[in-house]
Amino acid sequence: MLKKNLQLYKFSAYGFLKNLRFFDAFLFLFFRGQGFSFLEIGTLISIREVSIMIMEIPTGIVADSYGRRRSMIFSFLSYIASFIIFFFFPKFSFYAIAMILFGLGEAFRSGTHKAMILAYLELNKITDQKVEYYGFTRSWSQIGSAVAALIAGAIVFFSGNYKYIFLGSVIPYFIALILMISYPKNLDGELKKADAANCFGKSVHFFLDTIKDFYKEMKKPILRKAIINSAIFDGLFKTAKDYIQPVLQAFALSAPVILFLKNGRDTVIISLVYFFLFLLTSFSSRKSKQFGNLFKSSAEAINSSYISGIMLILITGVLYHFGIKSLAILGFIIFYMFQNTRRPINVGYISEIISSRVMASGLSLESQLKTVFIAIFSPLMGYLADTLGIGLAIVVLSSLTLLVFPLIKVR
Repeated sequence: MLKKNLQLYKFSAYGFLKNLRFFDAFLFLFFRGQGFSFLEIGTLISIREVSIMIMEIPTGIVADSYGRRRSMIFSFLSYIASFIIFFFFPKFSFYAIAMILFGLGEAFRSGTHKAMILAYLELNKITDQKVEYYGFTRSWSQIGSAVAALIAGAIVFFSGNYKYIFLGSVIPYFIALILMISYPKNLDGELKKADAANCFGKSVHFFLDTIKDFYKEMKKPILRKAIINSAIFDGLFKTAKDYIQPVLQAFALSAPVILFLKNGRDTVIISLVYFFLFLLTSFSSRKSKQFGNLFKSSAEAINSSYISGIMLILITGVLYHFGIKSLAILGFIIFYMFQNTRRPINVGYISEIISSRVMASGLSLESQLKTVFIAIFSPLMGYLADTLGIGLAIVVLSSLTLLVFPLIKVR
């Protein structure tokens, strides 16, 4: 039975607020409205991911060594700076800078908050609830995304300009920053003793010990495979997921729905689809435990979901290529749900085989590898989408990730 208390609701509030990214449902359309090709969009995304990749491990180690709360606070400051640049400076070069700042925010955040949740579970001796706990908090993240889709739709519909979604995103991120300050100090990790004593030498020693312990953990083959398996699947998901936006736009402009709206019909349809999409993914996140129980082990659940999930997005690409837009949209929606069911199982599995001493660093490595694949896949996907079409681009990428499965099968 999941133990609900104030800290669980704080974790959930964090997930809700950080997913109030009003630009998520319209990011590709925003860039397309600026006249960018899919390759240029993919390049911007790659810049963001390379920025994350460069900073991922150092920021994870900093979080373990100098305080996870501080890491999270700096993360939200970087996000806010990024949003302001997107709003005020509409040029590719400035967007690249904004992507770097956004990537810095992601690097300081990813892995760190998961480590705080897992540390809390260990401190309260309820680690057996980690899948349910993470699934519950993740479901609130998806609810945040659902609410964000409606608010973003209203912003775009009434303003007639995509750029205001970035300005609006500053508000929830500032609130999330304040929330981080309210987190209990014991979630910062062991370093708090060194900070309290104001011993710089002990802090440096702790930092070096963290690096040593981290690389010792990475020598485990079972951990390497688990991290790569998770990173490749999530990398494909992150690369392909936003292509639902032009698919939805094409569907909205051609389908005989909401005909009473002469202008903004695509905005209304996209925001509504994203709203229900994220409600469904919220539900699927809460069902991670039940999904995992269908299999003999977490490893079997991870392997089975890897194959079936990639086959699903491959078929979705085929459907869109042949102009079956409605079924392609349904395929995207199921893929979203699948990923949100699978993700808590991956995090739980990795947490079982890695030392809590370097938890943030290990989870940050998983995120870093994911960014490597996104950085490679995004420009490739963009180029293929420009030359072959979105459908075939999805087919090519999903086929590649399916071929490497024998090498990353977990046991």
